[in-house]
Amino acid sequence: MIVLGVDPGLANLGLGLVEGDVRKARHLYHVCLTTESAWVMPRRLQYLHTEVSRLLAEYQPDAVAIEDQILRRQADVAFKVGQAFGVVQLACAQAGVPIHAYGPMQVKRSLVGTGRADKEQIIYMVKATLGVRELFNNHAADALALALTHLAHQPMQAAAKRLVRA
Repeated sequence: MIVLGVDPGLANLGLGLVEGDVRKARHLYHVCLTTESAWVMPRRLQYLHTEVSRLLAEYQPDAVAIEDQILRRQADVAFKVGQAFGVVQLACAQAGVPIHAYGPMQVKRSLVGTGRADKEQIIYMVKATLGVRELFNNHAADALALALTHLAHQPMQAAAKRLVRA
């Protein structure tokens, strides 16, 4: 199974691809897409859509895992993140790739075992799990963490689907 993890953001959108299953995951690719604040909004969204679509076409993932953030205190930030979230969803719909949303606490629990894990613990677990030694952007690390979270949850989701069908 190939999973694309997405840490949505307008200024910085993290993408991370992993392959395998929960016991043995392999790092395929990661990047942080950056848009300039001086760019007009349509150009920023077009760039994100184009790059996500390119990655979907190149790697043909089986699923996309995206962070489902709830930003209650900063309406302007929530609006911008929401636009990036929508662009990613559009690209996935166009490519026919299912999307699975995970909250920050789910990711922390899945990788570290506690919902109170800090950023450094997440980065450490991503590097250790995937054998990635290089330092990389926090957004790309979050995207890889989301992809790993989906690999951990996927067997349970598949079992639940089988039970519903039975």
